[in-house]
Amino acid sequence: MTTEGLEALEARIGRQFQDRALLERALTHSSLSGAERGHDLERLEFLGDRVLGLLAAEALYRRHPDMVEGELAPRLNALVRTETCASAAVALGLDQLVRMSANEAAAGGRQKTAILGDVAEAFLGALYLDGGLDAARAAFNLFWTPNLDALAQSHRDPKTALQEWAQDRRRAPQYVVISSDGPPHAPAFEVEVRVEGHQPARGAGRSKREAQAEAAQTFLVREKIWPRHG
Repeated sequence: MTTEGLEALEARIGRQFQDRALLERALTHSSLSGAERGHDLERLEFLGDRVLGLLAAEALYRRHPDMVEGELAPRLNALVRTETCASAAVALGLDQLVRMSANEAAAGGRQKTAILGDVAEAFLGALYLDGGLDAARAAFNLFWTPNLDALAQSHRDPKTALQEWAQDRRRAPQYVVISSDGPPHAPAFEVEVRVEGHQPARGAGRSKREAQAEAAQTFLVREKIWPRHG
């Protein structure tokens, strides 16, 4: 991360941070040696996840005035999913600026979907703290808004697809954490999804949400439902 790189990012979004430390924190992965607790991107990612959800919900609400909640929900899920956030990080150039440990970088950290997704959300969180919702919306408008319809329509996340499929059969998927281990900066979860009358399916990921999505997709593929519902 260089001053020139940060300035280029600010020029890209059309905004200079009042508190540059917020931006630097949003671009600091927890694997970086010496990163103090609370001085990496994790708290900002927590906030940015909620900011993104609000901005995406607002955009969909305004774009589709005739849609009911059941139609809006899967589109919202597609807009805020990790893969979408990772694509936004790359489009905004955040992947080249994020600071991480040498080991994480050597392991392909700058290309990892989970890390890039967290960085994008942390960036939105930093913008929100620095300049309010309008500042975060400016970044949202650079990636999410131009691709709003394509993102919302091209992918129905597997958890939503499985939920809808199960509801049609008066069933409800249940997700059970089978195991969770690994260091704090690189956790590993294994989750099993269970639907009455069917064999369970498992998935793994660096977050419970990611593992649940993989388990749901495994179930859908095995039952020959996916990608017909995708």
